[in-house]
Amino acid sequence: MRVTVEKRSSVAAGASQKRSSKYPFTVELSDSATVDDLKNAIYKQVKSLHPDRQRLTAGEKKSVLETGETLAKFDVSDGDTVYLKDLGPQIGWQAVFYIEYAGPIIIHYLIYNFSGLFYSQVVEHSEVQRRAYLMIMAHFIKRELETAFVHRFSHGTMPLLNVFKNSGHYHLLSGLNLAYWLYSPASAQGTLLAAKLSDPFMLAVFTGIYLFAEFSNLSTHITLRNLRPPGTRVRRIPHGYGFDMVSCPNYLFEITAWVVIMAMTRSLAAVLFVVVSSVQMYFWALKKHKQYRREFPDYPKSRRAIFPFIA
Repeated sequence: MRVTVEKRSSVAAGASQKRSSKYPFTVELSDSATVDDLKNAIYKQVKSLHPDRQRLTAGEKKSVLETGETLAKFDVSDGDTVYLKDLGPQIGWQAVFYIEYAGPIIIHYLIYNFSGLFYSQVVEHSEVQRRAYLMIMAHFIKRELETAFVHRFSHGTMPLLNVFKNSGHYHLLSGLNLAYWLYSPASAQGTLLAAKLSDPFMLAVFTGIYLFAEFSNLSTHITLRNLRPPGTRVRRIPHGYGFDMVSCPNYLFEITAWVVIMAMTRSLAAVLFVVVSSVQMYFWALKKHKQYRREFPDYPKSRRAIFPFIA
């Protein structure tokens, strides 16, 4: 079949804008062609438009043509027109994760180990500060290792400029702001606050809950990995540990780990990060929960999005 490709910007801008000489153009595809086939055919015509840069829509409702699906699913047939939007330079999601998590690792390491550069004195860290440092470093190193060996990404890339927005949350809130206040002289060795927070029994309790949350989070990530065969974007209903009660137990356990750090340190910077990240993860979970229910008619109705029995 023959499909005409029109650039979305030239349509939206109206007749006053000079149209590119490249558009529209026509590509030849088989009757059973997929969205991937169409994107590759466009890439052959316009070498600057790698498939990851392309956003294709069709029909009166401007339905987005999703990668991995057939064109027939979106009622694209011989003689139809699809509209192309260039998403701009892209970066792989795996690279984004590496950048996001590397920031806090570097920032916490520098502020903790070179305190004289950030405060008016060299800080002798208290036990609660040492424990918090180890927990935070372990969390983000774990995330880096999961990115390398566990995660399988349903979306290959994202717009390059978005990496700065995404990284800001981690680099500023859980990185610079959290580290600066957490390792400050206010709770250093010898202060009343340090003596109050460094009770061995409570530190052991907090450490135990933290380890439970982190290993539980890893377990759910492995479950999600095993749902998707390598090199595919297959989606299935997750079952097993954590998933019988909520759709996104990985977010639940991550929040739990950060709540432990917040309660252990009683830091307002930690409170800020927990509140902001929990709200963000709640909306991510809600979106994924709705997507599961829409995609799978037999999805368990008793599951909540992120918090058991609540939401």
